[in-house]
Amino acid sequence: VHLVESGGGLVQPGGSRRLSCVGSGDSLDDYAMHWFRQAPGKEREGVSCITPGNYVHYADAVKGRFTIARDSAKNTVFLQMNNLNPADPAVYFCAHELFCSLRGFPAYNWGQGTHVTVSS
Repeated sequence: VHLVESGGGLVQPGGSRRLSCVGSGDSLDDYAMHWFRQAPGKEREGVSCITPGNYVHYADAVKGRFTIARDSAKNTVFLQMNNLNPADPAVYFCAHELFCSLRGFPAYNWGQGTHVTVSS
């Protein structure tokens, strides 16, 4: 599966942004899809994942603000981010695995990600 992230950019504090992860080569519906993020000088951290059965999980830092969802017809997974705050700027990556885990996947072949900046 080849994944391409997009949708990042500059957002004002309290603003919203929707990230997209478009897949090719296989159906993303067969996988647990994840969003991770990595801020400068910090380790990559799990943000959210959605199982093949569409159960969702969120990191505590984003619960109530971020929403993960699939669009099967577009073979795309979205991350809707609302009420962005200064803790959210990072490069955001998507990943596919057979199971959900916000602990990360050390051997995963990460893509380029998409950069989100929060600033007034």
